[in-house]
Amino acid sequence: MWDFEHPPLNTQLARRYALDYMMPAECAARLEDPIDSPHAADIGLVPVAALATNPHLRLIPGCAIASRTRVRSILLVRRAAQPLTDVRSVAADTSSQASLAYAQVLFRQWWNPEAAFIPHTPDLDSMLADDDAAILIGDPALFALEDRKARLQRTGEKLVYHDLAAEWIALTGLPWVSAVWAIRDQSLRRSGLTIDQLALDFTTSRDNGLDHLDDLVEEWATKLPLSADTIRTYLSTNIYYSLDESCQEGLGRFYELAGATGVLPEFSLA
Repeated sequence: MWDFEHPPLNTQLARRYALDYMMPAECAARLEDPIDSPHAADIGLVPVAALATNPHLRLIPGCAIASRTRVRSILLVRRAAQPLTDVRSVAADTSSQASLAYAQVLFRQWWNPEAAFIPHTPDLDSMLADDDAAILIGDPALFALEDRKARLQRTGEKLVYHDLAAEWIALTGLPWVSAVWAIRDQSLRRSGLTIDQLALDFTTSRDNGLDHLDDLVEEWATKLPLSADTIRTYLSTNIYYSLDESCQEGLGRFYELAGATGVLPEFSLA
């Protein structure tokens, strides 16, 4: 979002876009609201699951929130004494539809198809008190990794922290793609812009943001209880920002398995 928030392009972009910030699942929900309702959105950075459940969305090419190694911000945490095949209930942070859908695919395809997913606030201790495993997304996942050694000292409980992107990549050999930009068909027609013009705005902003990585690290180090090194590694190594051919292949495989396992409706990018 660099160009949308910083000069010299933020003023120009403000003539075309009005910004609002929220969790990924709410982005998807705003794109399902009636288009003329007060809270409706035209464009959103949405969990990839939204494309399979909302037939009125069109993918804006170019950008993605993806990973080709490990993402660190999407975790499945379980007790070391209980293997994945024995996990019966998973306390799930539901702030991202895509992360939950990926976890369900991994369980149904490889680990334990009988596991139940229970919505839960993202607090690791209370999640594990109620269920066999926990899914943490975003900042709570990063905080849990930072607190890993301290928690072991506090509780004596040995846990296994599965990076769900790394698990997906190991099992499929393909990148993990979590979110993409999407626009309503009706909004695209109303805008008078082409899909390529929209894509150019977002890809240019992405590239300029990557050119200002040090500035972003400095900014977010004041907002989060994480070290600057952790933030830099996350932004520069864990997250991959291009919806390239390999990411499209990974996304296609996700839709294929999600449809086959009943996690999402049948859907194809083609």
